Amino acid sequence: MSLNCNEINVILQELDLPGSFIQDIIQPGYDTIAFYTYKNGTPKTILVCTAPLSCRIHETVRKITKNDRPLRFMEFLKSRIKGAKILSCGQIRLERILRLQLVHGTDSFNMYIRLWSNAGNILLCTPDNVILDTMYRRPAKNEVSGGVFTLPEERTGPQNRVWPVREFSEIEQEFRQKHPGSAPLSFNRKVDLWYGEHAQTLSREALLVRAEKWYMTRRTRQENALEKLISKREAFKNASAWKHQGDLILTYGTMLSGQSSFLDCTDYETGTPMHIPVDPHKNVQQNAADYYARYKKEISGSSQLEYDITIAEKALSALDKEYDALKRQTNPVRIEQILRKDSKPKQQEKKMHPGLDYTIDGWYILVGRDANENDDLLRHYVKGPDLWMHTRDCPGGFVFIKNRKNKTVPLEILLYAGNLAVYYSKARKNGEADLYYTQVKHLRRAKNAPKGLVLPTQEKNLHIKFDEARLRKLEELKEIII
Repeated sequence: MSLNCNEINVILQELDLPGSFIQDIIQPGYDTIAFYTYKNGTPKTILVCTAPLSCRIHETVRKITKNDRPLRFMEFLKSRIKGAKILSCGQIRLERILRLQLVHGTDSFNMYIRLWSNAGNILLCTPDNVILDTMYRRPAKNEVSGGVFTLPEERTGPQNRVWPVREFSEIEQEFRQKHPGSAPLSFNRKVDLWYGEHAQTLSREALLVRAEKWYMTRRTRQENALEKLISKREAFKNASAWKHQGDLILTYGTMLSGQSSFLDCTDYETGTPMHIPVDPHKNVQQNAADYYARYKKEISGSSQLEYDITIAEKALSALDKEYDALKRQTNPVRIEQILRKDSKPKQQEKKMHPGLDYTIDGWYILVGRDANENDDLLRHYVKGPDLWMHTRDCPGGFVFIKNRKNKTVPLEILLYAGNLAVYYSKARKNGEADLYYTQVKHLRRAKNAPKGLVLPTQEKNLHIKFDEARLRKLEELKEIII
């Protein structure tokens, strides 16, 4: 658990920080920071942790490991308060909020350390509490640069008695067994030893609470999306009714008058009266064609829906497996990495190559979507024996099939690659296109030509009618591989 307000006061009394100088600042993780202080010939390492269930401040004798890369808040603090003198340090009332008044040359600062579980933070402010920067930037609470830090309102009633200071007797007893004859442990030392032993367990428990919230949020969103797809599929089950109404319009078309917006007739299959909306400005064939078009659209949409439902169900299953694996994970660092996905947005992840890639039946396909990607792939990511494919007489992306030793590219793979070439070209709207393909070694760049323009030789021809099902299968396989 986190330190309570009375324990914090005991810690601060032992630390005696006023008059100390901050010699260095190390941030080993996103929720922990260490201040190296010096006073009257005595160095101290002050650890501040804002992790849920482990919010604390205390002196530590443990070695603080540096992060693999310098973190933003640490670099900011170094630029502002490294070398600063601590004028005062104390807890504001019993709110578990510490205020350190610092001076560095002619600059003065207030540093607030809030030790609330699930809301811990460190804020560096000007003397009038304008925020310069924070460990966690929280715009909803105005805890961002330029905001103003506001202290909570004072609570009334006694608070001291409900928060006892822990004895940590087991820790002290265990320490004395290992080090007989040693001096009594300070409260700081007890806290350091206790959290050194229990911090990982506490951190894991807090992270699992976050994991459950993350899981429930994602699962609810995915379940709602799946329900919508299933409801849409139920609506599409009546697609045949549109075709039947088109048939009725052709059968009873002579009953239509020029001004009528409905066709009233008897269903020749069931004998029930029908009241079919029609467009009075269209003839019989055009009205029937509208119903047939609606029928074809829903049949096509139904096929796509089945695919979407399958993908949604697989995504739910994958999410359940991921959450089960997360609950079994014993290392809190790994849990945090999974939850924050290494804190790196997808668009910032370094790609292995430009464009897109697909794998099917052991064949690896690369796709360039514009002139830059086409040129980059051709120059740096494919070799002479690889197969190149492109739409004939139509702008589009390059598609490459990576060569496999002693293997000939099967027709099925050519069709998959051909559909990708059509999809990423101007021929997509036509639904079909002529392609040509050849090995990369039979391509040459035209002199002074635009980027990505090549002249093929020894090429072969292939006519492709766009097949959306093939693209869906490629995407489905990609999802499974990921």
